[in-house]
Amino acid sequence: MGVPLRQQLTVGSYLIKQKMKGAKKYPLVLMLEPLFRCNLACAGCGKIDYPDEILDKRLSFEECMQAVDECNAPMVSIPGGEPLIHKEMPQIVAGIIARKKFVYLCTNALLLKKRIDDYKPSPYLTFSIHLDGMQDRHDTSVCQEGVFERAVEAIKLALGKGFRVTVNCTLFQGENAQEVADFLDYAMELGVEGVTIAPGFSYEHAPQQDVFIKGSDVKDLFRGIFKIGKKRNWKLNHSSLYLDFLAGNQSYNCTPWGNPTRNVFGWQKPCYLLADEGYVSTFQELLDTTPWDKYGTVNNPKCASCMAHCGYEATAVEDMLSHPIKALLTSIRGPKTEGAMVPEATPDYAKKELASTIAGIPVRVEIAD
Repeated sequence: MGVPLRQQLTVGSYLIKQKMKGAKKYPLVLMLEPLFRCNLACAGCGKIDYPDEILDKRLSFEECMQAVDECNAPMVSIPGGEPLIHKEMPQIVAGIIARKKFVYLCTNALLLKKRIDDYKPSPYLTFSIHLDGMQDRHDTSVCQEGVFERAVEAIKLALGKGFRVTVNCTLFQGENAQEVADFLDYAMELGVEGVTIAPGFSYEHAPQQDVFIKGSDVKDLFRGIFKIGKKRNWKLNHSSLYLDFLAGNQSYNCTPWGNPTRNVFGWQKPCYLLADEGYVSTFQELLDTTPWDKYGTVNNPKCASCMAHCGYEATAVEDMLSHPIKALLTSIRGPKTEGAMVPEATPDYAKKELASTIAGIPVRVEIAD
């Protein structure tokens, strides 16, 4: 796992405290999204189609600190949009570090060379740099040539200045296990701390809908990647059980409150990925008023193909706490890459309420469990 011991101990202590308090719903990572504006227009992005009056909105430093204090998660991820566009971002990052929270500043790195002196290396700060593969794959993903080279240059610069650096990789249609493995080898050669890797979520507002991997294709791809990886020394920024889930060996429901989102609209129901379900003004209101049982792969067709880490990493961590021996064995041997996969659960919305039309008359059919 590509996570320093200090961070592992801090997060582990937080999790134990939540268990001792008997907390049923608690955050693991705050998704703090202070703007939607970006300097790229990626094919799989669900943010950039907002009108200019929304893209011009910003969360202030004070609003960001209020969200960090309200949520009180041990880690804060700052996605976007492109966070480095935000004029108060150095102050926001410094405020989070002062609270001894681990902050992952997600960036496409186009502005990092220009802005890097606005930040100081800290064990609490990580630049999470977006790279979706090697040069051709990444530049195609972000719909602009030359971005890969500039991102790699920024990674080397940040590492040279003593910053923690990770790579955030999203996989889309047309991926090849060997090509992804070669990219992970390259990321290790660069010297990054770790790689976050997950299949892209099929945002309803994404400019292109044919770029997303779905269903068993995701699990087959990850099995292929991990089979190659048994002979490699990759540092992946995930729990062993989440990686095993990606390979089709664990059956999980998502934990949407594990990574709550605060953005320019408020606290987003139910998670970072679904943007049209409503907003509330406080974190506690999010916990108390969100109809959580409406969401998840078995409950909502919008969630049907989701295997994103912001939904399932918290589930995997909870499973690790409940079954530490299973987690340890999975960590030692790596994800299983052969044999039968865990059967996918039949969605409740398909199982309990199937509508068909016979002679123009809607008929509701109950299917037994």
